[in-house]
Amino acid sequence: MVEGVGAFIAWVGASLIVLADGRRGLALGTAIAAAGLGAVVWQAAGPPAALLIGAGGVVAAARRFTSGAAGWGVMPPGSTPRIILSVAGALIALWIAVGITTGHSAALRFSVLTLLGLAGARVLASDGVEVQLTAVALLAIAVAAATGLDAGEPAVWPYLAAAFIAAGVGWLRLSAPSAA
Repeated sequence: MVEGVGAFIAWVGASLIVLADGRRGLALGTAIAAAGLGAVVWQAAGPPAALLIGAGGVVAAARRFTSGAAGWGVMPPGSTPRIILSVAGALIALWIAVGITTGHSAALRFSVLTLLGLAGARVLASDGVEVQLTAVALLAIAVAAATGLDAGEPAVWPYLAAAFIAAGVGWLRLSAPSAA
């Protein structure tokens, strides 16, 4: 039950990142996605991994809250393709996680597929550097969470590396591209 709720919360956070352009919306989406993914990872890989995922997400959200376009910026004009992406991405990930594959960790598979798909699409479809860096932070913690899909005992180092990447990506220098 906790895994299912956590997977839904992770999807809500990733969808908010897809739908938002302002720093408040991006920060809230990052925090929500990290919290949901942390709950799912807690069940699959244990408390240390979940705490690292959560810590990386919280630091990334705090940094995003301090930089970027002001306001929430949720669902600006022209957001219909983003809404379709959020809903269709979740349905496809749910179909893959539950219907096609068998075994344990359906919630973790759903969360990882959803976060990778939505954050990857946001990186490719956005012009804003702050939005892209937020999506990259989400990609890092989603890739680390995917290591929990292995049937063996998960190592802590992928989660630690993802926490550092998610926390550090917000500190990269932002610059606009220029043609020379």
